[in-house]
Amino acid sequence: MIYGEGHRDRCLSDTEIAALVSESLGRADLDGKKVLIVVPDHTRTAPVGLMFRSIFESLSGRAEALDVMVALGTHPPMTEAQINERMDITAGERREKYKNVGFFNHRWDDSNALMEVGVISEEEIDRLSDGLFRMPVKLTVNKKIMDYDHVLIVGPVFPHEVVGFSGGNKYIFPGIAGREIIDFFHWLGAVITNPEIIGAKWTPVRRVLDLAASYLPVERSAFCMVVKGLETAGLYYGKPEDAWSKAADLSDSLHITYKNRPFHTVLSCAPRMYDDLWTAGKCMYKLEPVVADGGRLIIYAPHVDEISYTHGMILDEIGYHTRDYFRKQWDTFKDYPWGVLAHSTHVKGIGSYENGVEKPRVEVILASAVPEQRCRKVNLGYMNPADIDKKTYKDRENEGILYVPKAGEMLYKLKR
Repeated sequence: MIYGEGHRDRCLSDTEIAALVSESLGRADLDGKKVLIVVPDHTRTAPVGLMFRSIFESLSGRAEALDVMVALGTHPPMTEAQINERMDITAGERREKYKNVGFFNHRWDDSNALMEVGVISEEEIDRLSDGLFRMPVKLTVNKKIMDYDHVLIVGPVFPHEVVGFSGGNKYIFPGIAGREIIDFFHWLGAVITNPEIIGAKWTPVRRVLDLAASYLPVERSAFCMVVKGLETAGLYYGKPEDAWSKAADLSDSLHITYKNRPFHTVLSCAPRMYDDLWTAGKCMYKLEPVVADGGRLIIYAPHVDEISYTHGMILDEIGYHTRDYFRKQWDTFKDYPWGVLAHSTHVKGIGSYENGVEKPRVEVILASAVPEQRCRKVNLGYMNPADIDKKTYKDRENEGILYVPKAGEMLYKLKR
């Protein structure tokens, strides 16, 4: 059963959210259980702090233990101060009121922090991927989940370039998973391509991660949120698959902006929560569908000075390319991390590779603190952000120029 509510025309107050959390968890069988809350890092807009405090008030004195793990995927670990900010608590509150709550970063790159929970067979992968892949996929996950009786997922749902809509079991796989499923998950989405997947509810990638989650030997439930700006339009609680489905339907109606025409120039402004191109790449993913053939998309991110804090060296080596560039030279690239290859193709966008010539559909230009030489090295265009006057891009849609002041979460598509 699903508890919660959502609205297209209004947002929930903090009081309503706290009441929904209390009512939902009041019906849940969590008394005397050890509960691990899994939350996104700072690269996802959501009232995580309010949710944490509301969950704590509801379960304090009921649950035997209540801890938090940040679902980083392959993002860098968060500092104690960053976690406090994400949870909207002070250092003093953490020492006193929440002194019995453990706060953990996921460690995807530490084999000692992981455990295997199963293997999806090659026959299942063939079926789930609609014949795109036929290979077994090992499922590893943060082994701390074995210290708990219940995993409570708390996170927002948005259109997503790899899975269609984010949220639900995605905070487990790949959120707190190991490299094998992370790489396969991302490359499967890349092979299908961002324009085909993003904003689609049921995708082969969603089928894979939902099946992966069924291998977990721990109970699961989820609070799935739908955020509108900085407020919350919807909140649903129940089994992760069911809560996510309700949230995805509301996200579809709130997070997709339809345009009547494609644009030859898009200025896509990255918010500060994206601190490298690995995360700011969403400014391309969410706008790619409305860029005209041969057009250009500018990722305006003056605060970004790094390609990827985790994978920068690999990206310096392979660069940014279309899917076909890698697939048609697979023997050269198959041993690189597939998740990094996927990111590369998502930022570069779709295109072709024939007779040694690559032709991206869109020119992607980075206007950031990453030096021009490095941008050229990784096969991206460059503009000096100091030379960009954002005002000159505003209110010019009738000229084929689109200005997006906060890109990365709202999907833009063409009307059919």
